[in-house]
Amino acid sequence: MSERDPNAPRPDAVPGRPDRHAEPVPPPGTPRAGAIPRLETVRVTAPDLARRAALETSRRRLLGAAAGFAGLFTALIAKLTDATVINPVKPPPLPRAAAAVRSPGLADRPRSMMVDRNGEILAVSLPTAAVYADPREMMDPAGAVRQLQTVLPWLDGPALLAEFTTPGREFVYIAREVGPEQELRINDLGIPGVNFLPAEARHYPLGRTACQVLGAVDIDGHGIAGLEKSQNRRLREDPNPLRLSLDVRVQAVLRDEMARTRDDFQAIGAAGIIMNVLTGEVLAMASLPDYDANKYAYASPAARFNRAVTGVYEPGSAFKLQTAGMALDSGLVHVWDRFNTTHPIYIGRFAITDFDPVHRWLYLPEVIAYSSNIGAARIALILGKDRQRAWLKKLGFFDRCPIELPEAAMPLLHSDAGWGKATVMTVAFGNGIAITPLHLLAGTVPELNGGVLFAPTLLYQDPAIPRPGSAVMNPDTSDTIRRLMRDVVLYGTGIFGRVPGYFVGGKTGTAQVVSQHGGYRHHTNRAGFIGAFPINAPRYALYIMVDSPKANALSQGYSTGGEISAPAVARTIARIAPMLGLLPVTDPAEKKAIAESVALPLEPTPPPGVIALGPGHPFPTGAADGPAAARRGRGTQTLPLPPTRRYADSHDLSPGR
Repeated sequence: MSERDPNAPRPDAVPGRPDRHAEPVPPPGTPRAGAIPRLETVRVTAPDLARRAALETSRRRLLGAAAGFAGLFTALIAKLTDATVINPVKPPPLPRAAAAVRSPGLADRPRSMMVDRNGEILAVSLPTAAVYADPREMMDPAGAVRQLQTVLPWLDGPALLAEFTTPGREFVYIAREVGPEQELRINDLGIPGVNFLPAEARHYPLGRTACQVLGAVDIDGHGIAGLEKSQNRRLREDPNPLRLSLDVRVQAVLRDEMARTRDDFQAIGAAGIIMNVLTGEVLAMASLPDYDANKYAYASPAARFNRAVTGVYEPGSAFKLQTAGMALDSGLVHVWDRFNTTHPIYIGRFAITDFDPVHRWLYLPEVIAYSSNIGAARIALILGKDRQRAWLKKLGFFDRCPIELPEAAMPLLHSDAGWGKATVMTVAFGNGIAITPLHLLAGTVPELNGGVLFAPTLLYQDPAIPRPGSAVMNPDTSDTIRRLMRDVVLYGTGIFGRVPGYFVGGKTGTAQVVSQHGGYRHHTNRAGFIGAFPINAPRYALYIMVDSPKANALSQGYSTGGEISAPAVARTIARIAPMLGLLPVTDPAEKKAIAESVALPLEPTPPPGVIALGPGHPFPTGAADGPAAARRGRGTQTLPLPPTRRYADSHDLSPGR
C-alpha cells in the first residue's frame, strides 16, 4: 500500500465543500510547528509621519473644543438653574406712574358697576390699555414719534419728542386709554421701549342721565365727584353692583319736562327732585344745564354744578308750608283762625306786601292757598324767634342735607343774634334764608307722611326692611298740611298743578333773584312748585325750580311758580305715575270719597265755644310778643332789617306766589 499524499484530496471529498476529515488550518500569522521565527522590517516614510502628526493635532484640538463646549454648557446650565430656581431674576420695578395704573384696584379687580333700582346699568368699567415708553430703550425717538402718530394722530409730536429726549426720563405716558385695535397696531410697530399696561375706562351708557349725581373718576380711576367720589371705596372693594334708588325712566321724564320748561321760558337753568315720602329714597334728581357723563373733563363749571344739592336759594312761598306746620303743631294756631292782611307790614322804609292782595282778614287755608306774605308774617310773629328756629333746626334746615353727595351745600341763614323780628317775618314766607332744593323737599316730606323725617338717600332701600326715621311733628299736623296743599291746587295759586285722574296737592314758591351787588333783581324770579301725589295717601313728592324764566304768552305774562313750574310738575306726574304703578282714578264714587277725605274749606267754622283769632283777638295766649304787637296795631310792625348782605341789602318783598 503506497503512502497517501497529505495534501491530496480525499476520494470521498465533495467538490466545493470543506473536507471535514482534513486537518484544521491555523489562523494567519500563527507559527507552524517547528517553524523558525523571522524578523520583518517596517519602513515608515516622512509623509506617513506628517500625516500621523496632523491627526494627533486634530484629535487634541477636538478634545479641547469638546471640553470647552462642555464647560460653557455646564456654566449656562448653572446660570439658568440659579436664575430660575435658586435665585429667580425679578423684573425691574415699574415707574411710579405705571405702578399706579397697575394698582390692584384697577388691574386685579375692576371698579364695580352702578345700576338703577331696576338693574339698568348707569356706570361700568371697561378694560383698556395704557401706552407708555421707556426713552432709555429707544434707538430713534423721532422715528418712534412719527410711527406712533400713524396710529394716534392726535398726539402732540414735538411735546412727546421733548419728553423722549429729556435726560434721565424713565417713563413717559403716550396714551392713557387705547382700544384693542389701537393696542394691536402699536404693538405691530415694534418700537423698542414702547409697552402697555392694563387699565380700565369708566363708561356711562346713558350719557347725560343723572350725570351730576353719578359724578366722575379721574384718569387713575379714583372718584372725584358725585357718587363716584362718596362711594369710591365701596366701588373699588366690593365687586357687586352698587344699586341706586334712581329709576332711569322717572329720571328721563323729569329731565325732559325740565328741559321743555327751560326752553319755553328761556331760563338759565333748572333743578328737579322726585322722592319717595315713605322711605326718603330719591327716584330722580336733575340739574340743567348738564353734560354727557362720558365727557366730564370737557363740561363747563355751570354744567357740572348740581343746582339740586349745591345751589342755595331763597325758597320763596313754598316755605309757607313750614310756617303753617310750625303754627299748627304748636297748638297756638288753628285752621279757623284769621290774620290781618288788610294792609302791608312796614319794616323801616320797606314793606311786606302780597302779590294779589285781598285787603281783608284771611283764614289759615286762605293764607296758604292765596300765598299771602302778610298772613305768613302775622303767623310767624305769634310763634316768635325761638319756636321758629327750633322748628327749622328740627326739620334739618340748619345743617348740610345728609345725602351721599359730597357737593351737598350748607344753608345760609342769620345767626341767632341777628335773627330779629324782621327775620322772623321774612323767613315765614321764604325770604332771608337760603337753602338747597333738596333741603326744601326733604323738609316737606314729614308734612306728607305723618310726621316722619327721613335722611334723603340715593341708595336703594329694601322695602322689606322698614327704614328708620325721626318723628318731628304730630300726625294730625301732617294730615292738615296735606289738606292745605290740596286747597292750593283746587282754589289757589297752584291750579295749573292739577292732573286729571290724580289727586295732587302742592305749593307754589316764587323768590326774587339776589343781585351780585346786594338787593334783588327786578322782574327776575326763581319759580318753584312742590307737588305730592296721591295727596290722600302720599307716596311721592317732587319739586321743580326754574331759574330766571322770562314771562311770555305761555305763562300769561307771569314768571311765578304757579305759571312756570306748576304745569311742569303736572306733566311730570301724569307721565311717571303709571310707571310707578299708580293709575288714574276713574270711578265717580271713588273720586267723591277721596275728595271728601282731603277736603278743607277755605273758611272753616270754629268748633262751638272756641274763640278764633281775628279782629279784636289777633294774638292767642302764649304768643311770642302779643301784647306789644297788639299795642302797635294788631301786629303791624315797624322794625329795622338786620344788617346783612348775605341775602340782600334791601328787600323787595312783593312776590308771594
